[in-house]
Amino acid sequence: MDVKKVTTNDLIEMKKKNEKITMLTAYDCLMASQLDESGIDLILVGDSVGNVLLGYKNTIPVTMDEMIHHCKAVTRGVKRAMVIGDMPFMSYQASGEEAVRNAGRFLKESGVEAIKLEGGKEIYSTIELIVGSGIPVMGHLGLTPQSVYKLGGYGVRGQDNEQASKLLEDARGLEKAGVFSIVLEKIPAKLAGKITKQINVPTIGIGAGVDCDGQVLVTHDMLGLFEKFKPKFSKRYGELGKQMKRCYKKYIEEVKSGEFPAREHSY
Repeated sequence: MDVKKVTTNDLIEMKKKNEKITMLTAYDCLMASQLDESGIDLILVGDSVGNVLLGYKNTIPVTMDEMIHHCKAVTRGVKRAMVIGDMPFMSYQASGEEAVRNAGRFLKESGVEAIKLEGGKEIYSTIELIVGSGIPVMGHLGLTPQSVYKLGGYGVRGQDNEQASKLLEDARGLEKAGVFSIVLEKIPAKLAGKITKQINVPTIGIGAGVDCDGQVLVTHDMLGLFEKFKPKFSKRYGELGKQMKRCYKKYIEEVKSGEFPAREHSY
C-alpha cells in the first residue's frame, strides 16, 4: 500500500487544527528511515552536517555538492516525511538566478521536496523567484548560523524592541514572499508566540518556546551522540554517544584477549 506523503498543505492544516508539527535532522539513509518509520513529519537535511558529521567549526564551509550528497542518502530512506534541504552559504546570496538554479539542483538531483533559506527582508525577492519556479521554500529567522560572523556569535536574537519588531516584520514579509513555513531559532518564547499568532504559515521553533506550531532539534543532539556541547534548548532523550563508546571499548578488549570471535561466530 502506498504511503501518503506529508505535503505543504498538510502543514497548513495542522496549524489550523493546532496539531503540533515534528521535525528532526538526518544526514544519512539509516537515520532517515528510522525517523520516517517513527512517524516524524519533516526531516531537515541541515547544513549542520558541517558541524555534526564533517568536522567543520561552523556551517560556512558546507558546499552544494556536500548537501546534495547527503540529501540523496536521506531521500533514499524516506517514504512518508517531507524532506527539506538546507541551501548552504553563498548558494543563494549572489543572485536570484543562481539561487533558482541551485534550488532546482536540490529537487532534481537529490529528490528533496523543499529547500530552506536563512534571512529576512534581504531575501524576499529570491524567495519569490524560487517559489515562482515551483519550488517550496521554508524560511529561517532569529539565529541564522550562516550569518554567525556578521552577528558576532550564537546569542539569542530579538531581545530588544528594535530586533523584535524587525523579526515580526521579516516573518510577515517571508509569508508574503511565499514560504510555506518559518523556522524560528533562539528567540524569546513570548516573541515566537506573537509571530506564530500573526502569520498564517506554520512556525517551527528551536529554542523559541512552546507556542510555535512545531519543533525541530538536531537529532545527534537529542540522542546524545554529539557531545562537544549541549545547547540550552536541546533536550537529551538518550546518551547514545557514551553507550557507543562503551561498545567500542568492549569490542577492543575482547579482540585483544581472544574472547571474540568465539566458536559461534566462526565457520
